[in-house]
Amino acid sequence: MPTAREALLDAAFSALVSRPWAGVRMVDVAAASGVSRQTLYNEFGSKDGLARALVRREADAYLGGVTRALADTAA
Repeated sequence: MPTAREALLDAAFSALVSRPWAGVRMVDVAAASGVSRQTLYNEFGSKDGLARALVRREADAYLGGVTRALADTAA
């Protein structure tokens, strides 16, 4: 089961599939992840904090894939 943080990041990512970041509402992200808005704000501080965490997570996942691909070619 994902943590509240991961559920919130997943919900924010899913929201971006159907609308631009300006249209993503914190209340919708909280509802989609099954936590309160207060939990969302406690975890990220603001919408900007949520955006930074989401970008960091996605960049880390991308770089992890690059690292694995490079390791596979070296083997």
